[in-house]
Amino acid sequence: MASPRLLDVMTERLALRHASPHTVAAYTQWVRRYIRFHRGRHPRHLGEHDLTAFLTHLAIDRHVAASTQNQALAALLFLYREVLDITVGWLDTMVRAKRPARVPTVLSRDEARRVLEVMDGAPRLVAQVLYGAGLRLSEACSLRIKDVDLDRRELVVRQGKGGRDRLTMLPESLLEPLRRQMERVRALHRRDMAAGRGHVMLPTAMVRKSPTAARDMRWQWVFPASRFDRDPSTSLWVRHHVHQTVIQRAVAAAARTAAVNKRVGCHTFRHSFATHLLEAGYDIRTVQELLGHRDVKTTMIYTHVLNRGGRGVRSPLDALEWSTPGSAARVMTGVSAGLSGGAPSGDAARGSFADATGATRARLTTPVSLTSRRLIEGRAPNANWRNDLKR
Repeated sequence: MASPRLLDVMTERLALRHASPHTVAAYTQWVRRYIRFHRGRHPRHLGEHDLTAFLTHLAIDRHVAASTQNQALAALLFLYREVLDITVGWLDTMVRAKRPARVPTVLSRDEARRVLEVMDGAPRLVAQVLYGAGLRLSEACSLRIKDVDLDRRELVVRQGKGGRDRLTMLPESLLEPLRRQMERVRALHRRDMAAGRGHVMLPTAMVRKSPTAARDMRWQWVFPASRFDRDPSTSLWVRHHVHQTVIQRAVAAAARTAAVNKRVGCHTFRHSFATHLLEAGYDIRTVQELLGHRDVKTTMIYTHVLNRGGRGVRSPLDALEWSTPGSAARVMTGVSAGLSGGAPSGDAARGSFADATGATRARLTTPVSLTSRRLIEGRAPNANWRNDLKR
């Protein structure tokens, strides 16, 4: 098993880098798995060959995704370089997990409406924020009262992916629901304060800088949890934000109820937000800023699933134009009649195909034989018209 002291030092080094709690939990979990794979040997006594063997095992035996293997590699490199102060060379013989090319699942506007309509309560409001502002689930759950600006119609995302803050839009249709939600939070906070509680978790060293901020209304969660939990660092009973699994289960159940035949998750709303904005003609750089992507190449994946614009292609079948719905059938009927009988005269051809002249002659785009075209244009076929029709 991993040494508790080793994991404590790693946690401290990650805290100095302002890593999120999710990153700390993931990195320490990979260190435990690495040591368990090598039967309890200390990482200081393991080298590049052992590191390569573990990462190759993940790709070949465990069939993990490329992102999972990269996360394990990042955790172990941090362990060696930042905690053990050991330089790790090139891992040339490591088998890399393949990264498949995938396109995101996107809901149509009708599907998004149907899923949201069958939801209720706080999960519905969270899902509306995901779709209406393009937030990640963790960003929506961790919104605080001070991050919602109803007057400017803006949401401030704090400590998003990569530790970056950003501004994003607040849909006008959510102004009144969010105002009512914050009033409920205010009433809940008053009850908590009357009971001698009302604390929330604060970021980094905010507890030491402002000891009273933990009970300030501005720092309360927009979507609080239904019960308290004890903060191990302060031993106080605090109220966390709503757990992500609550929203995930609600979205999955709503997708089943709405009979949406797609794999729908919370992140699907974010994909749909970006795609629908691009479909509406908004600039891709604007969408990039709203999503918080560091590189526009990440945003460009949504151009692959557009119904129009971008890489949208019109089928050649949709390009065929007919004068009337039955004109093509009438043309083929006339040609078949020519096969079974004698050569029709020019006047007879004009009578049989009167509705196929003019517009049909100008719009016909499919290749036809010489005799068929002469029949359509109302002219008598040549002497070899039977042989020509057989081609």
